[in-house]
Amino acid sequence: MLHRSFIRLSVIVAVFGLAVSSLAAGAQQDNSKRGRKYKSPPQTARIEVTIVRDVNGKPIENASVIFHPMQGERDTGNMELKTNEDGKTIIDVLPIGETVRLQVIAHGFQTFGQDYKIGNAAMAVEIRMKRPGEQYSIYKPHPESANAGQSEETNAPASPSKDQPASQPQPK
Repeated sequence: MLHRSFIRLSVIVAVFGLAVSSLAAGAQQDNSKRGRKYKSPPQTARIEVTIVRDVNGKPIENASVIFHPMQGERDTGNMELKTNEDGKTIIDVLPIGETVRLQVIAHGFQTFGQDYKIGNAAMAVEIRMKRPGEQYSIYKPHPESANAGQSEETNAPASPSKDQPASQPQPK
């Protein structure tokens, strides 16, 4: 008799255990009320940047290409890549619709910088790097910029006229 009551009790416990486990499994599958909602990442663009010499169009190897993602006027960090032997580098993590400030630094060339709006899924940019120019000096004549930054009324003669005595010696 004790043996039969033990079997009945074990069957009841087993049925109760199956019922509880099936209810718990059903509650785990209902995702409509719990957990985070999945938000897919934004689509990204594939940007290929080619760096070449301005004079002959040959590629510049090992130039630093720095991408600064911008939010308004604020820089949100940077990513730096180096060019390969063909003068190319590729980045594919920048979201479409963003603005990126591109900066290029190559040994023996002027630094380049410009903002680009990422509008397509694939972009190709070619940058022609120039050699550094001569340092600007105020002591040398610059005929192409004789009136730069001055209006006609305030433009005074560069050297004193014959009628006016020189008050100071002129730099040579």
